[in-house]
Amino acid sequence: MPEKWLHSVYRYTLKQLTSKWYRRCRANLEVRRRLTWNIFQSIEYAGEQDQLKLHDFFNTMLMNMATDGDGPAPLIKAFNVNKRESIYDTQTMPDTSEPSLYSMLNETDVEKSYKGVHLSFPLTHDQLHKMVQCFKRKLASSALTTLHAKYTMELLLEVRKVLKTQPNIRYASTSISKQFTICGDLHGKLNDLYMIFHKNGLPSVDNPYIFNGDFVDRGQSSVEVALVLFSCFLMNPNEVYINRGNHEDHVMNLRYGFIKEIQRKYKSHSSKIISLFKDVFSWLPLATVVDEQILVCHGGISDTTDLSLLAKIDRHKYMSTLQPPGGCEDIKTMKRDELIEWKQVLDLLWSDPRTIDGCLPNTFRGGGCYFGADITEEFLKKNNFKLLVRSHECKTEGFEYTHNHKVLTIFSASSYYEVGSNLGAYVRVQRPDLECRIVQYMAGHSPAIRKISFTQRVNIVEQSALQDLKKRIIACKNELMKGFQGFDPTNSGIISGCDWCFTMETVLEMELPWRTLKSKLVKSDDSCGVFYMSTFEELEVKHRYSGNGPSITETLYKNKDNLETIFRLMDADHSGQITMQEFQDALVILIKQLDIKIKETDIADIARSIDLNNDGLIDFNEFLEAFRIVDNLGKDKTHCIDKADTEEEIAHSPQKAIDIKV
Repeated sequence: MPEKWLHSVYRYTLKQLTSKWYRRCRANLEVRRRLTWNIFQSIEYAGEQDQLKLHDFFNTMLMNMATDGDGPAPLIKAFNVNKRESIYDTQTMPDTSEPSLYSMLNETDVEKSYKGVHLSFPLTHDQLHKMVQCFKRKLASSALTTLHAKYTMELLLEVRKVLKTQPNIRYASTSISKQFTICGDLHGKLNDLYMIFHKNGLPSVDNPYIFNGDFVDRGQSSVEVALVLFSCFLMNPNEVYINRGNHEDHVMNLRYGFIKEIQRKYKSHSSKIISLFKDVFSWLPLATVVDEQILVCHGGISDTTDLSLLAKIDRHKYMSTLQPPGGCEDIKTMKRDELIEWKQVLDLLWSDPRTIDGCLPNTFRGGGCYFGADITEEFLKKNNFKLLVRSHECKTEGFEYTHNHKVLTIFSASSYYEVGSNLGAYVRVQRPDLECRIVQYMAGHSPAIRKISFTQRVNIVEQSALQDLKKRIIACKNELMKGFQGFDPTNSGIISGCDWCFTMETVLEMELPWRTLKSKLVKSDDSCGVFYMSTFEELEVKHRYSGNGPSITETLYKNKDNLETIFRLMDADHSGQITMQEFQDALVILIKQLDIKIKETDIADIARSIDLNNDGLIDFNEFLEAFRIVDNLGKDKTHCIDKADTEEEIAHSPQKAIDIKV
């Protein structure tokens, strides 16, 4: 009897210990997962904040530059996207019925060697299915070619013609279909769109969809995602609703990859196609209302959001919501009504909900507002709505309810930050009570990836997040060193953990749990002192044109995203080349912005070193791709993604996803 009793006690104790150990392990993994998520999200939002800061700087800086005698300098003109002169500019583009528009189609021939899908208008279901299958095969085979340029332009013109007839806020009904499907951000992830169609079916009278913006940028297949969505829209204009997101914006496209993707896939035709996409995006509706009870918009609302005012504005003048609409040289000269109108659009596309009541500027992103549950309650009550559905934020489960279940965030791009980092989701709104049914998925991964454990997935995602964070750290090495040395007057190389954390948060402007991250980023002694030089010992920045010393190299690397945005704005014909003078002007802008001392001769030397063939033109793609991150042994840590690489290949290779792409 005592033996059996002891055995039972032993088994019970072992079970309890095992259960405690398991719960502790899961809790530790959850802490690591949330920490990783914070890193990814902070880096993403910091990039958007940098984009807005750059344009705020342009507003005050560029107007002080020299003019060309008859008006603003060409460089200044380049930065106001809403006012740039172009035959295809929104303010001057004629209707599709005019021969002048069709002339550019007649100038583009479909080669006999083209083996892709052929389109004729109006589109047929057979053509749509062929396009979907063609893109699916090319995604699997890593091919770069997409729909022919002629058909792409014709498709965009047809879409534009229909969009022009639609209001700023569309109204949808479930009276026939009895349900509605709402999708969030896709960000160029074709596998996720196909997963949605596989699970939920293609759009039809009985199966209507709302695509809630941000279907381009970041991903490798933004062109194909846009073309499939626009084709579905043309086939079913009353059943497919496409809202504008903050990334259906020309300036955002310059920074986050869509423009570069078009240039890579369409070569000599890219300029016309970029102009058409820019124009079509400006015609996208701003929001959709379902059964007069659910508002669907990309970002959110503010305490001043007025749907009656939004319904009246001229939406297509906002080719970029980051800049004042066409005709305005400076924000200070804008009329009050124009400012209010602009803010209405910004708030709808950029805002985020928060747990605290009230409405404040969205300082984390740099644009839009934070709105609390009280703002949501007041807005819904005023407009007789029961729910606000929005996107704009990646969520680990693909969705999230906030504000007492009155705000639903839906995000449809799975593995957005890294393989396995998050689920994608869409929502089916069903009658009679407009109940929301969430469908989650993980798209585009091999069986081997899907079978990895939760612990392995956390390890992969954590490693990728730390690599991204280290890139930002090494780019700010000079500023961080000044901060560290300020706490080390004796040059001992050691500072306290508190001082290290304070410097990291102050310089990087990222509110992360630095105490938790400290053990992963820097070495410490037994008394909790930090060897701050170890923060940088693993990596350093190299560039093939780095003859002017490390300071200029680090400066260029830190600001390469801003440089690329500036270059692409200057590159009016989207050729990938700018003049030597334009390149030097761009560097002067950044130098003045950062208030650093670099000799003008150094700037000229950099420009000359890049112009290898001495033709006076600079291939800035080559300049940007010349950056390398190397460790202290000189080993190259950078993997420049080859043009043949696809989203699928990257997803199947964790190392590719981690490596730095410049």
